[in-house]
Amino acid sequence: MLASLLLAGCEQNTFQQPPPPKVEVAQPVQRAVTRYLEATGNTAPVRSVDLVARVQGFLQSIDYRDGDTVKEGTQLFTIEPETYKLKLDQAQAAEAGAEASLKQAEADFRRQSDLVARQAVSQATLENSTSARDNAQANLQQAQANTRIAQVNYGYTKVSAPFDGVVSAHLVSVGELVGVASPTQLASIVSLDPIYVNFTVNEQDVLRIRAEARRRGLTPSDFRQIPVEVGLQTEDGYPHQGKLDYAAPTINQSTGTLAVRGLVPNPNRVLLPGYFVRIRVPTDRTENALLVPDLALGTDQSGRYLLVVNGENLVEQRKVTIGPLDGGLRVIESGLAPEDRIVIAGLLRVIPGQKVDPQLKPIEQSAANK
Repeated sequence: MLASLLLAGCEQNTFQQPPPPKVEVAQPVQRAVTRYLEATGNTAPVRSVDLVARVQGFLQSIDYRDGDTVKEGTQLFTIEPETYKLKLDQAQAAEAGAEASLKQAEADFRRQSDLVARQAVSQATLENSTSARDNAQANLQQAQANTRIAQVNYGYTKVSAPFDGVVSAHLVSVGELVGVASPTQLASIVSLDPIYVNFTVNEQDVLRIRAEARRRGLTPSDFRQIPVEVGLQTEDGYPHQGKLDYAAPTINQSTGTLAVRGLVPNPNRVLLPGYFVRIRVPTDRTENALLVPDLALGTDQSGRYLLVVNGENLVEQRKVTIGPLDGGLRVIESGLAPEDRIVIAGLLRVIPGQKVDPQLKPIEQSAANK
């Protein structure tokens, strides 16, 4: 009986190995990924013009309200038109007199030509008649030029919008004398639709993009079809879509960057000139990229890594090279295979070399629950 009791006590003290910890694992998502060049820049108007007085006179009227959106040709200012209308009438009257003188000179020339043919007058008389006709024709041309100048000056008395846009506040008041010594600025007009987006690209990205363009056989005209996505500081994502419009022919040696410009439609005037904006431009596309949740990545002195469960359910630390975020997931450039099982939950409960009980789950569901 004593031996039986001792044997039972020994059995109760036997150590039992705890079960492996359960961890959530998932295989990387494999899908097509578009890579983007991201930059910051600012918006600028496609057209911006200072409206100036090109003739001298008193400002008679301001024909718009400050900040109005106007169409091309809308009258904005009127500068004392009566004086210039009288000058136009005077020039037209002089032109009519020159036309009458020319008709008389031509009639006299034809008459003298007939008389010379019949030898009724001398050749000198015909030469005098020819000279009078030519002078009358020159006087008419001068009068016609004076009329056109008077018409142009009369047109300058009405300052109109040169294109569709928004007019700034007026800088002069009604009754003020303008255009005395030099053209007087009356206001400014700015077009807002479409709008430019200016940004710069560093030299390394320029080399990479040009190499990709050569690989894909793109021509310079194809670059104008590359989309540009723009977002404001207060907006999520890049809701404004446009296209590349211009790239500088040379690199700025002082900054090592290339000046680039996009053209973005702006029908609702959400973008105003001078805004600071976020910009991204697609550069290339990978058809079978591998993606994992960003939270599954760890960092140590050697770089970024993932915890991978091998075929024996042992945890391995795998060094990886990461790429950009895409749809909430991180692109893995190298160090990972499509069939690998990565630890996506319980990272603090596992260490490399430990045996675990992997629980396979889809990445989208696990990433959404984080």
